[in-house]
Amino acid sequence: MLIWTARVPKKMKAVIVVILAGILVAAVILLAGRSGPGDDAAEWQLSSNDDRIAYLESMGWQVEEEPVETLQFLLPETLEEPYLTYNELQDAQGFDLSVCCGKQVARYTYTVTNYPGRAEGVQANLYICEGQPVAGDILCAGADGFQDTLVYPAEGD
Repeated sequence: MLIWTARVPKKMKAVIVVILAGILVAAVILLAGRSGPGDDAAEWQLSSNDDRIAYLESMGWQVEEEPVETLQFLLPETLEEPYLTYNELQDAQGFDLSVCCGKQVARYTYTVTNYPGRAEGVQANLYICEGQPVAGDILCAGADGFQDTLVYPAEGD
């Protein structure tokens, strides 16, 4: 067995500790900045309308007090189209519909009142399974419509 030893001065040890601490802090900041709506979804229990509105507001959305539509449906045992394509959008924000395959899901649709550059016509869909958010999107129908994640658009988007 061969053992190597090295003598490191105290100043060098302090420098190494400071560098490692800086790397750790940078990693935490980078990882925190990458989180989306779905990353903390497990922390939310959305059993009431007020809970759902608070969840949407936590992401920057202002919505009307009552949903314009509520829909209950059974998600298939395996995801097929159009769910597969929709789940790709959800994956981009940290959600995964596949965890609810074969379960009852509720969709609540709210009118969004603060979408940048659009005074009307924008809706937020929030999908709830067993009291927790499992998917969601922002939707605007029409010729210049769109469907996007629940992430509030940054300035200039």
